[in-house]
Amino acid sequence: MSSHRHAPRDCPVCGDRLALTRLSCGECGTELSGAFGSCDFCALGDEDREILRVFLSSRGNMKDVERHLGVSYPTARSRFDALLGRLGVHPSRDDEPPAPKERDADRLAVLEALARGEVDIDAAAEAL
Repeated sequence: MSSHRHAPRDCPVCGDRLALTRLSCGECGTELSGAFGSCDFCALGDEDREILRVFLSSRGNMKDVERHLGVSYPTARSRFDALLGRLGVHPSRDDEPPAPKERDADRLAVLEALARGEVDIDAAAEAL
């Protein structure tokens, strides 16, 4: 892991995204100024970049990230999700495991009512 400082991504005064406007060569002193594209990954801390490096080198295997961090799978997943949030990346609904739905509970209640004989098959089928 690197020990050099990282440029901030956001303005410490107003919180807006900082613009990269000057580059310089530490060897010869050459300086360039203008409007340059920034690097989202460069503003990450060392720990976040290490998690990202492990994730990429393992081709997206969260179990490898878990082992590397020495934490449980949910903790590794949580840290990776936090990293994605800091990068402004939000997983699509297709990538997330389906959340339990109230509809599932309602369907179960209908099936239980059918089993107890409280509703007939036609009413249960319509409710489902």
